[in-house]
Amino acid sequence: MSDKKIFIFDTTLRDGEQVPGCKLNTTEKIELALQLEALGVDVIEAGFPISSPGDFHSVEEISRIIKNATVCGLSRAVQKDIEVAADALKKAKRPRIHTGIGTSDFHIKSKFNSNREEILQRAVQAVKWARNLVGDVEFYAEDSGRTDNEYLARVIEAVIAAGATVVNIPDTTGYCLPDQYGEKIAYLVNNVKNIDKAIISCHCHNDLGLATANSIAGIRNGARQIECTINGLGERAGNTSLEEVVMVIKQHRQLGFYTGINAKELNPLSRAVADTMRMPVQPNKAIVGANAFSHSSGIHQDGFLKDASTYEIINPEEVGADESKIVLTARSGRSALAFRFKKLGYEFNRNDVDTLYDRFLQVADTKKEVLEADLHDMAKAYAGTTVTA
Repeated sequence: MSDKKIFIFDTTLRDGEQVPGCKLNTTEKIELALQLEALGVDVIEAGFPISSPGDFHSVEEISRIIKNATVCGLSRAVQKDIEVAADALKKAKRPRIHTGIGTSDFHIKSKFNSNREEILQRAVQAVKWARNLVGDVEFYAEDSGRTDNEYLARVIEAVIAAGATVVNIPDTTGYCLPDQYGEKIAYLVNNVKNIDKAIISCHCHNDLGLATANSIAGIRNGARQIECTINGLGERAGNTSLEEVVMVIKQHRQLGFYTGINAKELNPLSRAVADTMRMPVQPNKAIVGANAFSHSSGIHQDGFLKDASTYEIINPEEVGADESKIVLTARSGRSALAFRFKKLGYEFNRNDVDTLYDRFLQVADTKKEVLEADLHDMAKAYAGTTVTA
């Protein structure tokens, strides 16, 4: 079963930090890095060392304190970048240099004003430079999602031969459909003769809302590492969401995959990242959103109260979330109202609830949500109410 382990590569501190307004100082990066290690991530991409003295210092300090996870520094396929990354990683117990170059014709022609053969040579040279400095080198073929598969296979075979231990196949623009991305990974598995010498990694962006689906398609076709961020933070529409891919893998046991992530830390770390990076989580965000375990429709509430599994596939405790919520709105039914009254300590029989429900609907039609204070007011106004708490 060991070949079914999916390595979780977290890039919250690098790609996630590229979100406007989410810049972190060294102290903040260290605090989050320690929590990421406690979460159980396999790789922490700590930053882009050559980008600024502050980022270099952050990578250096994270390298010093992290004991179990691999610490990774990003670079371009430029010798100075790679040397600076290696310097920043000197204190790491498990250092990795992440270097690479764009391989799609969009990048080759428009970004580099170059050609495929020259780019292939630059890719190989970058890996050789990095491999002379550290034993673990990851190569990214930027914009793999729009790269011709035959050419991509040539590049990947060449960089593995040059010493790459991990090959990153980014859907940089979030363009691919899941079947297209999965087929791309399968093509590499079947056409790169030395592919068994490296781990294939998925780095998917969310421009079309497909990052999680594409990453899962990637591992189903042979990839064994997923690059992701807490809360799905990242450039433009964001990256693959760590909490989503981890829980997809955990819920769909029939796939046979597993990770080393402690799922109970997902919600606490999500809140820590949101607070530290000053980027609130959307309420309907899967796994960690405020409404992820909330029920407001009467039909849903009735089913949930009879058996939680009718509308919840994850126990909130399993991911460190607060208990499920029954939210009272004009769409709520009698069972939800009775449940909430009982939670407040009121014991009403069915006839009582029927009577109170009419008043409840009047209040609910004037408000987005009926709150505890409203329920207390209704109960107190109801003649003959018996209060047990």
